[in-house]
Amino acid sequence: MSQPNSCCIASTASAGAASTQNDAHRQQVREAYAQVAQASNDGKSSGCATSCCGTSDDSAINTLISTRLGYSQADLAAVPAGADMGLGCGNPKAIAALKPGETVVDLGAGGGFDCFLAVHEVGSSGRVIGVDMTPDMVSKARANAAKGRYENVEFRLGEIEHLPVADGVADVVISNCVINLSPNKPQVFREAFRVLKAGGRLAISDVVATAELPEEMRRDAGLIAGCMGNASLIKDLQEMMRGAGFEQICIQPKDESKEFIKDWAPGQNVTDFVVSATIEAVKPKSCCGG
Repeated sequence: MSQPNSCCIASTASAGAASTQNDAHRQQVREAYAQVAQASNDGKSSGCATSCCGTSDDSAINTLISTRLGYSQADLAAVPAGADMGLGCGNPKAIAALKPGETVVDLGAGGGFDCFLAVHEVGSSGRVIGVDMTPDMVSKARANAAKGRYENVEFRLGEIEHLPVADGVADVVISNCVINLSPNKPQVFREAFRVLKAGGRLAISDVVATAELPEEMRRDAGLIAGCMGNASLIKDLQEMMRGAGFEQICIQPKDESKEFIKDWAPGQNVTDFVVSATIEAVKPKSCCGG
């Protein structure tokens, strides 16, 4: 009888450990954002900073946060009350160049804010699909959609590493400060590539690292849930995206974002290491499967 290959055994054990660690990471993030959704529903503070990882019971504070991120007062007035939770690190709609009739997939839709803005751009002939792994957020987004009487937006429960979306259906994939929450970002980009049509566009706002993060930042649960502790260097993101098949990759850091990022983790000097950025790319028109 042949003996098991020790290399295979070690590889399987390593993969299992990584999977367990990734699941623990997701659960940690899921619990943090469930608290955010529940706090918003109850009209209470979540206990987090008013930032990417938190919300406030004060709509004026959330409005201030969102306008600092690049949203206009018209944007805020166009969505149902409660959809703007003061989350995110930018405005992906501003770079998405959405057109009437397009299909949009939002990775990490939260309360539906960016989805509702996208609906206004794609019109009644378009469609918006929001995906979130937190049941409380999906419930909140669906309630907000009912309040706004949207017929062409839907919210699905699922992980952004395993999107509950068919191949080649999206003209645009957007996301706002969510991909950093994933323990497997290369897989997220592969999934975004899969669901895009040939020639489809990626338009993301997220936090990137401008220098190698100290190990204590990478282990900090609050910084991970706050979109900072898992930030990647620009060159690493470019490699991930090229590996997924994307072309015309453009990652543009926004130095002005340090003004609001510094408030996410007071006293921790996070702006020495991270900054918000716009991340754009295109799925080749000649690509199969779209």
